[in-house]
Amino acid sequence: MEMKLELVPVPVTDVERAKAFYVDKIGFNLDVDISPGNGVRIVQLTPPGSACSIFIGAGIPEIDKMQPGSVKALHLVVADVRKAGEALAGRGVKVGEVEEHDQGVKYVSFSDPDGNSWVFQEMPWRSSEFND
Repeated sequence: MEMKLELVPVPVTDVERAKAFYVDKIGFNLDVDISPGNGVRIVQLTPPGSACSIFIGAGIPEIDKMQPGSVKALHLVVADVRKAGEALAGRGVKVGEVEEHDQGVKYVSFSDPDGNSWVFQEMPWRSSEFND
C-alpha cells in the first residue's frame, strides 16, 4: 500500500506573523490562503522542491487544540546546511551551529516565532537530488 505524507499542521499563535516568517524568511511557497467563514483560516505553505506542505491557520478544532510551538524537529533536507543556515541568518533568522555526525550527515536548527523547531539536514549521498 502506497502512502504519501502531504500536509503537516504547525500550530501558531498569529497566522499573519507565521505566514510572513515562512514565506519571507524561510522561502516557502504560499499555496493557499483562504478564509471561508466562521473564523476559519487555512494557509498552506510548501518548501521549494518538496511534495509535503505545512498548514497554519485558525478555526479548525483539531488544529486549535494543538499547542503553538509544540511541533519539534521537522526536517528539511538540503544540499548544504551551511549555505542554508547562512541564507536564513542573512534574513534575520537565528540559526544554530552546524552539527556534524557519522557518514557526513550535518544539521542546522532554527525555530519559527512560536518555537516550532526545524532542522536543515544534509546527507552527502543525496546531494545529486538538488539543483542549487
